[in-house]
Amino acid sequence: MYCLHADTICGLAKNYILFSTEAQGPGSCPDSAGLLGQHSSAHQCAEMAGVNTMEKKLAEYKCDTNEAICLKLVRFPEDVEDDGTTFHPEYSHQIYGDDEVAFGYKGLQIQLFYTAGNLSTLFKVKYSSKVTEMFDCVEPDDIEGKIRGIVPAGFTCNSDDFISLLEKEANFKPFGTLLHTYTVHSEEAGDLAYQIHKADVTGPGFQEYHERLQTFLMWFIETASFIDADDDRWDFFLVFEKYNKDGETLYATVGYMTVYNYYVYPDKTRPRVSQMLILPPFQGEGHGAQLLEAVHRFYCSLPKVQDITAEDPSESYVKLRDYVLVKFCQGLPSFAVDKLHLGFSADMAKEAQDKLKINKKHARRVYEILRLRATDMSDEDKARAYRLEVKKRLFGPYRKNQRELTKMRKCLRPEELVSHMDQMDTQTQHEELEKSYQVVVEDYRRIIERIATQA
Repeated sequence: MYCLHADTICGLAKNYILFSTEAQGPGSCPDSAGLLGQHSSAHQCAEMAGVNTMEKKLAEYKCDTNEAICLKLVRFPEDVEDDGTTFHPEYSHQIYGDDEVAFGYKGLQIQLFYTAGNLSTLFKVKYSSKVTEMFDCVEPDDIEGKIRGIVPAGFTCNSDDFISLLEKEANFKPFGTLLHTYTVHSEEAGDLAYQIHKADVTGPGFQEYHERLQTFLMWFIETASFIDADDDRWDFFLVFEKYNKDGETLYATVGYMTVYNYYVYPDKTRPRVSQMLILPPFQGEGHGAQLLEAVHRFYCSLPKVQDITAEDPSESYVKLRDYVLVKFCQGLPSFAVDKLHLGFSADMAKEAQDKLKINKKHARRVYEILRLRATDMSDEDKARAYRLEVKKRLFGPYRKNQRELTKMRKCLRPEELVSHMDQMDTQTQHEELEKSYQVVVEDYRRIIERIATQA
């Protein structure tokens, strides 16, 4: 059994005082001092070698928390032991720190298993070895405490108890009001049926269900946070799969979206998408588009809605929104093919706003995608006209920089002005603008291809 000091644990060597043959006072013994210095140096090397060996041993007790955390959506008892139904987080830094590492265990496995519908939870921590079995004075990370901080009360730590909860899944029914149904074809299972429901926090059992559901955010949204679901301005939209088990129809949770209704003077509201997540086993099957379309159609039906926005949207969400809005707008008269080459117009902005609750900024992106689809990019003149049209929008931030630079000329000293001018070098701006354009066009082409495959 080893006992390590704090400085050794941190990989820091102790300071050693070495004797030298220099600056010796009267009566000193150079030979003995030299021998002592040699002995001390050898002792220091041995100590350092010991520290390195200890660091290596301690490193064996570090685990990648993204790999250690095992998530499941369980429908059948055999799923519990089936590794094929396991999925892992994309992120765990909000729980286990930026390094996403847990210290103190070998073979660490953090099991968070949920029943497929009601999301009743099994939480267990397993490991093959713990650091305290080998080293005294070394504390492992509090793995369980950190998970308990996000998983609501009511979970079980017993696998048999969890399996017994599966029998109650037949009693679980989707919350709220049915908005939309659709099917997705699977090569293995044929046509699978899905439903989208709108719920609110007042539904019996919904608040507890939502507390379990939102724990997934911590693992799959980089900057996720829990919401105050008690606020009645929140709307909840849920996706469920209908499936058969022993002749009964059951429901599995697929994903969800939260939307907050902001007030807009004098008598309007602005729904803002806050969170959206399709659970990993269902990703890549088109559920995100179905959910966003259903939510958009719901708010379009409400006269008091001004427009629909999103809070700090990710790149993937922006691409999904572009796809959905292009599908909505491509049939509008103002976005007809013969009008696209004339440029983005006030009619386009107004019709998108009035009929589809789409704001001007989003309508402009829709116009650019539809114009790209209608443009023969092999024609040099048409391609150039399109490129300039898109770059005109992208140039906005650079134009703002130029206005700021003009103001700076009036108030900054020459040496200060030079440093700011370096940051806004014209050649660099042109290069960055071209890069931005190429990225945008590539994203637009993917959306066009996706719409073509759905036609």
